[in-house]
Amino acid sequence: MENLQYLGPMGWKAIEIAVPIIVVAILFRWSGVIRYIPNDRLGILEKLWSFRGSVENGFIALYGEAGFQPEVVRGGLHFFMPFQYSMHRANLVTIPQGQIGYVFARDGEPLPPTQTLASNIEAGDFQDVRGFLTKGGQKGPQRKILREGTYAINLVQFIVLTAQSNYAVNLNASEQRLFADMSTLISGRNGFEPVVIHDAEDLIGIVTIHDGPALPDGEIIAPTVANNPKDPNFHNNFQDPEKFLNAGGYRGRQLQVLADGSYFLNRIFATVELVEKTIIDVGTVGVVVSYTGRRSADISGQSYRHGELVETGARGVWSTPLLPGKYAFNTFAGNIIIVPTTNFVLKWTKEQFGEHRLDENLSEVSLITKDAFEPVLPLSVVVHIDYMKAPLVVQRFGDIKRLVEQTLDPMVSAYFKNIAQTKTLIELLQERSEIQRKSGDEMREKFTSYSLELQEVLIGTPRANNGQNSIEQILIQLRERQIAVEKVETYKLQEAAAVQERTLREKEALAEQQAKITTSALTIEISENEGKAQLARTRQQAETIQVTAKAEAEKVRLAGLGEADRIKAIALADAERIKATGFADAQKVRAIGLAEAEATEKKVAAFGGPDYQLHSQVLMRFAEAIENGRLPLVPQIQVGGGGEKGATNGLVEMMLSMLVADRLGRPASPAAVPTPIEQQ
Repeated sequence: MENLQYLGPMGWKAIEIAVPIIVVAILFRWSGVIRYIPNDRLGILEKLWSFRGSVENGFIALYGEAGFQPEVVRGGLHFFMPFQYSMHRANLVTIPQGQIGYVFARDGEPLPPTQTLASNIEAGDFQDVRGFLTKGGQKGPQRKILREGTYAINLVQFIVLTAQSNYAVNLNASEQRLFADMSTLISGRNGFEPVVIHDAEDLIGIVTIHDGPALPDGEIIAPTVANNPKDPNFHNNFQDPEKFLNAGGYRGRQLQVLADGSYFLNRIFATVELVEKTIIDVGTVGVVVSYTGRRSADISGQSYRHGELVETGARGVWSTPLLPGKYAFNTFAGNIIIVPTTNFVLKWTKEQFGEHRLDENLSEVSLITKDAFEPVLPLSVVVHIDYMKAPLVVQRFGDIKRLVEQTLDPMVSAYFKNIAQTKTLIELLQERSEIQRKSGDEMREKFTSYSLELQEVLIGTPRANNGQNSIEQILIQLRERQIAVEKVETYKLQEAAAVQERTLREKEALAEQQAKITTSALTIEISENEGKAQLARTRQQAETIQVTAKAEAEKVRLAGLGEADRIKAIALADAERIKATGFADAQKVRAIGLAEAEATEKKVAAFGGPDYQLHSQVLMRFAEAIENGRLPLVPQIQVGGGGEKGATNGLVEMMLSMLVADRLGRPASPAAVPTPIEQQ
């Protein structure tokens, strides 16, 4: 008050002028006659009063009533009726590149109980609130999403949820919490970004639709609808919910899957689960067991009653298997059973199993032999499945592992148990090859009845169960027996080697002496040849002497005969002439002639005949040999008697006795051999 006393007349005058101006300015500001909106923002009008009254139905005043107006105010200066409008400024809605915005409508037609999201078939422009509401737009979350860009949206009518923020004019705290929870739900589904499936990841998307009519009874997978781009309701992989539902799509898990690419999906309408592609490796095929599809007749025939074998696309076991490759197969709509088509080995051993692990639950076959041993038998079976028969195997047994454990294992075990009961342990060990061959032949037919091809049966060595050593003792005895047999064979071979070595040494020694042997052999051969030549010459001379002697003898004999004939003739002539002398004289003459002939013949014989001459030549050669060799004709020391004459002539007398014996044809005796003097 003390300060006011010093204002003076001028001060009071200024106050009087300023106060009305301030009051007018405050009233002008409150009246809202002029409003400025920046270009990057918008204004939402709320009419405070109207001659048309307030909104009777809904939330937005479409016909000039008091309340929130459908149109927004863009950037610039705007003039309004004083004290009639309240301005709510809001940001423009901006959706970044590659992201998605979700829209929630506060006003519109209420959703029916069977509908999850609001339809946007007619009312799909969120920047035109009046058009949205007049065309029957529905309140609640919308099926249509916002793509990249900036939108001037009335944020009283629509709430837009993005990854960065929630665009809305908040009316109360509970509503704000509601939209925050909805934004969290969408973020948990990665709903603010498109579904991106990279080729390198080998993934596919299994889609579950949360809106539309429910599946019929008995169905678990919604069928594919309007997947052809030429179809007017082509929804382009669920990216257009309205066309999908208009084409007759059902809510629930869909048979159609998402392959590689990017998909802008409303995650409130459709959720996506990424699963791996089905890869069928080389050497295998995939047998499809479909849980959905049309009903089809069983094509396996009346005689084969093991389930339904159907055409591709029908419900059941598909008759045509999937060949090696990658498949975008919906594993919720069916199951692909991998069947090996290359030869695979089933091993009845605990420690080992095959590549496909079909035999991981198999173990050695327990046997009881004929002689009451209880070995276990490890074995392997090589099996092949024709890829065209793979569906039959799956149809009959469900899968290959079940076939192995529930069918092949009992069959193979029983077969070898029966074989073991007819064999002793030794026979089981020694006849393994024959048992293996026979089992392969007999079991091949059984495997064929299961649509399998048995390639080979391989039997291991029987061994004892845990805690048993009797079989090992038998094996030790067999090994010792075999070692003994091998030792015998070794000794035989060593003996043969020794003989061979001796023969070799003899041949080596013979080879070393071969030159001397050759020289000696040649010398012997030369001597033999010379002896043969000498013998030939001697024989030729002997033959010459013999022929000459025979000729001389014949000559003498003929001469004697001629002389005898001449004398006889003379005697006959004389007999004729002196016939009178009598018969006695004739006989006398004849006797004389005969005597003369005999004498002549004895002369010939006196020469020794041809043989005598040959022996004479031999004696002469023998004498020459003795003379040339200077050998004593009579031994230096003699045993026996016979006098000096006997000692001197013993050897000669022996040779002469041999000649006389040969002449007379009787054994020679030294005493009977005549001397040449006696012969004369």
